[in-house]
Amino acid sequence: MDSANQLCKLFVGGLNVDTDDDGLRKHFEQYGQLTDCVVVVNKQLQRSRCFGFVTYSSAEEADAAMAARPHVVDGTSVELKRAVAREDAGKPEALAKVKKIFIGGLKDDIEDEHLNEYFSQFGEIEKAEVIAEKETGKKRGFGFVHFADNDSADKAVVLKFHTINGHKVEVKKALTKQEMQAAGRGGGVGRGGRGGRGMRGGQNGFGGGRGGYDSYGGGFGGGYGGNGGGYGGGYGSGGYGGAYGGY
Repeated sequence: MDSANQLCKLFVGGLNVDTDDDGLRKHFEQYGQLTDCVVVVNKQLQRSRCFGFVTYSSAEEADAAMAARPHVVDGTSVELKRAVAREDAGKPEALAKVKKIFIGGLKDDIEDEHLNEYFSQFGEIEKAEVIAEKETGKKRGFGFVHFADNDSADKAVVLKFHTINGHKVEVKKALTKQEMQAAGRGGGVGRGGRGGRGMRGGQNGFGGGRGGYDSYGGGFGGGYGGNGGGYGGGYGSGGYGGAYGGY
């Protein structure tokens, strides 16, 4: 799925075991035209795994469904999230709900206002900042955007790569070391060793700084294009068991 279509696809968790494709479609088509709708089934047991996916014909329709949360399908409250790319499924940090994103690979000509202008397409921004050395003012090649809500951050992260001022940058959820540890424990339920590796990557990336932004900067310097394990997105815990990688 290309990046534009990725914003059209939503994950639905906590479904009633009796909800089928038709039941899921009946509920979510009230927010727009669906191009795909599926409840994931355990093929051996021939029963619902209690989660599924809906794909709208436009990102605006998906936004409308997200804005209508919370949802109740067949008498059961369900969880609606942005679906992530298959290769990111099972990464532990995706379970974390954050309003802050980390932008890496920033060139020197990118200022705070460029981040604010670009990322405002995903939602209301409370603060956008390019990080620089306090002593010298030299830019450190990364920054942060603080959104007003979680879904705006999720939308930006789903697309992963963005172009600002003609430069390709990478976007991740901005997680503290403690949040990475908590997310890693959750991810471990679904993906076992993979979740563990992701958590350790996060610890390496975010630990050991003097505090403040140093822990983020050190992690990005070590992880960007190399360590990578400290970032990403997926649904690897709870009742969903990391199965999104197969869909």
